[in-house]
Amino acid sequence: MRVPAHLLCAGLLLLGGCDAFGNGEDEDRPQSARDFPQADRPIAPIVSTRWSSEEARDRVNEARDIMDQAGIRPGMTVADIGAGEGYYTVRLAERVGARGRVLAQDIVPETIDALGRRITRENWENVSVKLGRADDPMLPANSFDRVFMVHMYHEITEPYAFLWHLFPALKSDGEVIVVDADRPTQQHGTPPRLLTCEFRSIGYQLIEVVPKSSAGGYIARFRKVGARPDPIAIRPCEWVKR
Repeated sequence: MRVPAHLLCAGLLLLGGCDAFGNGEDEDRPQSARDFPQADRPIAPIVSTRWSSEEARDRVNEARDIMDQAGIRPGMTVADIGAGEGYYTVRLAERVGARGRVLAQDIVPETIDALGRRITRENWENVSVKLGRADDPMLPANSFDRVFMVHMYHEITEPYAFLWHLFPALKSDGEVIVVDADRPTQQHGTPPRLLTCEFRSIGYQLIEVVPKSSAGGYIARFRKVGARPDPIAIRPCEWVKR
């Protein structure tokens, strides 16, 4: 059983050992993530705000193909997590229309500022932007029909805390849509088996995984089932190097 850092530290105070514990690995983690397990795998660094050029992606109909597979319809409310320069943001906004809404989120302030300027310049009135955290997307509860995470899951430094905090944001029939490459996380991808394991540990159910060469990998769809586990009850998935 994993014991949260603050509880272990309290116990060690009795033995005079809390100072030594304070120098451990938890010091490098956000305080709000320390009750959750760390990912037992490499985390890819954020190296760019774009996966490929918008022109190249449109030539293979990437966004249209993914939105069709995800069932995006007019009037939906969608979150674009790790929105970057907004490739999916603006195409989702066009698809959901005036009766729908898109919330574009990123954890890099400069990226959000630049995306906000694009949204204003291109007059996307159904889009808003929001700064999130590495362990929490900071989304309102019971608000989203779909949550998109495109070529960014492998960059989430606290995946268990992140998915746990994301859980309440989905509507009862909402889905999380992950697009990624089938390769190790340190090579900027996520093997579908690992992805499914990490989602399942929080209480999500896999709907399908479909290869999508147009998007450079696959699309996976998840919905929430049951209730979230307590953070200390979450078991991290084992990473198998390949």
